Amino acid sequence: MSPHADPRRKNVSDDWPANMTATRRTGHAEGGPDPTSPGIEQIRGGGETELLAVNADLREQVRLFEAALQNMNQGLCMFDTESRLVVTNRRYHEIFDIPADAIARGMTQHDICAMLIAQGCYPPSETLEWIEEATRAALQSDNGLPILRELADGRVLSVLYRVIQGGGWVSTFEDITEQQRSAARIAHLAHHDVLTDLANTRAMRLKYLDLIEATDPERPLLAMCYIDLDRFKFVNDTYGYATGDELLQAVAVRLRRNTRREDIVARLGGDEFAVIHRITDETDAPAMAQRLVDALSRPYEISGSLIEIGASVGVTTRPLHDVDIDPLLHDADLALRHAKAEGRGTFSVFDVGMSEAARARRLIETELQVALAEEQFELHYQTLVDADGGRIIGVEALVRWRHPERGLIPPLSFIPIMEETGLLLPLGNWILERACRDAMLWPDHITVAVNVSSEQMRQRSFGDTVLAVLAKTGLPARRLEIEITESSLLEESEVPQANLAVIHDAGISIAMDDFGTGYSSLSYLRRFPINKIKIDRSFMKDAETSADARAIIRAVSALGASMGLTTLIEGVETVQQLEFARLEGVGQLQGYLFSRPQPESVVTKLLYDDRLQAASEQ
Repeated sequence: MSPHADPRRKNVSDDWPANMTATRRTGHAEGGPDPTSPGIEQIRGGGETELLAVNADLREQVRLFEAALQNMNQGLCMFDTESRLVVTNRRYHEIFDIPADAIARGMTQHDICAMLIAQGCYPPSETLEWIEEATRAALQSDNGLPILRELADGRVLSVLYRVIQGGGWVSTFEDITEQQRSAARIAHLAHHDVLTDLANTRAMRLKYLDLIEATDPERPLLAMCYIDLDRFKFVNDTYGYATGDELLQAVAVRLRRNTRREDIVARLGGDEFAVIHRITDETDAPAMAQRLVDALSRPYEISGSLIEIGASVGVTTRPLHDVDIDPLLHDADLALRHAKAEGRGTFSVFDVGMSEAARARRLIETELQVALAEEQFELHYQTLVDADGGRIIGVEALVRWRHPERGLIPPLSFIPIMEETGLLLPLGNWILERACRDAMLWPDHITVAVNVSSEQMRQRSFGDTVLAVLAKTGLPARRLEIEITESSLLEESEVPQANLAVIHDAGISIAMDDFGTGYSSLSYLRRFPINKIKIDRSFMKDAETSADARAIIRAVSALGASMGLTTLIEGVETVQQLEFARLEGVGQLQGYLFSRPQPESVVTKLLYDDRLQAASEQ
């Protein structure tokens, strides 16, 4: 007898069929009522119709109950006080993948569970005794809470046991496998980066606490490597974001391969990653950083393309006593910035001097934002001279920052910072418009050359921006010259090419600045609409002492002449250099011998004086 059976109660299975049978009788049973009773008279008087209607309602209710039972989402079993099966439904058979005739009314729960175990429905750990004990515990608690049961095939069931008033119980079975998987996935996503499946910043903080609490006397120090990918933006711009995503996934794979299982490897966002690990002594940290730089800098094969990027790493170490991760992140970030300033593709170890440098850097960044808002910048212009006649034919616009306290600051002191902080774009647009406005004050034959950054050339709308500035200021296109560097073309994206095409088609001259200091200048001259070559000042500086420098100047001049390009050499400071440049066939000259960069008011007077002198000599 079941532990829940009550000898004073009848079985539900004994009562139910008798009741159902009695319900269907129509007064023909032995020992029935007296035929002369009012009930019989009522039937004889037409009550048979009413009784038939009652039976029809009962059959309809039974039909609806059966339909509801068989169409439940949960499997159902009902047992009497003797743990014998009273009723089950189709969904129960589907869940356990058993045929309809595998179980029958009257079977005990013990027999049913034994059959399910024999068919391999439950994992080996769930024995018959365990299942029966779990059932008894659930019925005794009767707290209305389901029990989770895992089947042998990995599915998860939510099983609910309910005691029936009067004896027996009902158990329902719901397949919640997908809900469990969804919940597990949500929990996983809460701690992992969606794209790379590395730990996210939240998980990194939690794992950091576990790492410092772990016992490992042989590795008493903690090290963090803060990683930033070099030229990742170029990959996105050139190959598209889908390729960029694949590259980030490949980077994550390499990070896992080059770290230990217990190390924390996290994606901080964008193309930034972090590796935190325990080390034996401080010499281990630089070795790890170099290994990561080498591993991440090897070429990647993505979607049939061979992609090369680099990695810069900031490293910091500390003893395992500080539970706050933020100072560690801060110091590693400062070291990373130092590594990037050193030329990228390397690592840098944090030292306290970097904090002071960082404070000074933040101050300059704030001041530059104010300078841009208050227009503290101004343009100075250096003249470009025709090598044959010695007349001024144009000027180059050069930006200066007039600091309210420190006075005039040269561009090399602030342009790199503005480029990193994103301020160079608005400054570049301001320079372009201001130079065009100033040029409208000068003689009609004077051109103005404006330097354009790589960041500007990567903007899809830059070509249209240049044309809009010309329309706004009224400057003819023939009087504007756009100077680009080889770095603008190094990233072989369609965006710079499209911008150059728009600028060239409008009649604007394009000059390649610092020619000879890059990688593949000759191919650029063939592939892009270049009108002028500006030979870098370093060659003129060495021309008097270096035969190689003289040979390069001579070769570039000849190359320009053969391709129909104007050549200009920078850095002419002596009469000897002037004569050498003319002898080698250079078309235009620029340098302190003719003029230093001057404010607009000074250069305007210089230009008109030069025009008057030219007119008087004719």
